[in-house]
Amino acid sequence: MPRLAHTPPSAGEKPTATRDKLRKSLLSWYDRQGRKLPWREGGTHSDPYKVWLSEIMLQQTSVAAVTPYFLRFLDRWPDVFALAAAEREAVLGAWAGLGYYSRARNLHAAAQMLARHGFPKDEAGWRELPGVGAYTAAAIAAIAYGRAANVVDGNIERVMARLHAVETPQPGAKPQLRALAADLATPRRPGDWAQALMDLGATLCTPRSPRCSLCPWRSDCAAFRTGSPEGYPRHAPKPLRPERYGAAFRIERDGLFWLIRRPERGLLAGMAGFPTTPWRARKWSRREALERAPAPRDWRRIGQVRHVFTHFALTLDVYAASAGPAGAGWWGDASILPTLFRKAAAL
Repeated sequence: MPRLAHTPPSAGEKPTATRDKLRKSLLSWYDRQGRKLPWREGGTHSDPYKVWLSEIMLQQTSVAAVTPYFLRFLDRWPDVFALAAAEREAVLGAWAGLGYYSRARNLHAAAQMLARHGFPKDEAGWRELPGVGAYTAAAIAAIAYGRAANVVDGNIERVMARLHAVETPQPGAKPQLRALAADLATPRRPGDWAQALMDLGATLCTPRSPRCSLCPWRSDCAAFRTGSPEGYPRHAPKPLRPERYGAAFRIERDGLFWLIRRPERGLLAGMAGFPTTPWRARKWSRREALERAPAPRDWRRIGQVRHVFTHFALTLDVYAASAGPAGAGWWGDASILPTLFRKAAAL
């Protein structure tokens, strides 16, 4: 009896004609239509430095956003030894605007480890590095070293959910989707296979308006047969995103801003920024905010900025003064600021 479309494969299940058909059609499509990206070299000998750098940058970030950063990093630090020798401040500044800044700190720390000990050849070795989780380790092992690995990111989860019309809502379906992806993985062309699945999800099997007419798996896709492929993967209702509030204090002189280093823990940890109040669920009155100002000044409110983080939305009242520096800090330009403070600088 054929397995139901939404049932994960049993342990030790042997290769099937269906699996071979799916693999052949997708790899053939990838050979013709795969994206040409600056970190891809093909085969089993991709530069592990480029693969690792790109995979860290691509965590929760689009290819379009990553590409110019990747090229600038590669031009400035062409190998892991150059990156390891760089000042962390320079790396954080070059990362500014890309978001999720813990990635930049982990990248620099991992570069120093790689420069000392060399590049691992397997998933377990990569998992020992800061900033490298299960997906990233599997992707590097497959793409850079041709190791058989089950590479599963959000794009691949969506592809598996649609191919098998998985009814379990996310995030509860993750183990099932991972098992379904594992059933298609083999030692043959593991790097190309991982990238083919990524490209299928990124270019055709997109979250909205999937281009099913161009998909090499259309005839095998259970979600396509339902007539509503966008309904997969299923999702549990999302809770409302909390709102938080604060105030930022901007001191500008001759195009430079008075900056401080944010704490080493928490959001935007270790990044340059304007002094701020704490961020809280209740709005700050002018009196409350100025009581937390870095120094007595003739502060004037010049506007407000809003920024959406993963788990909450933040609104900052921005106060400006032209007096000299207040407390520990330094003069710097807006290019090294994360997006939140660039918005405040732009006021």
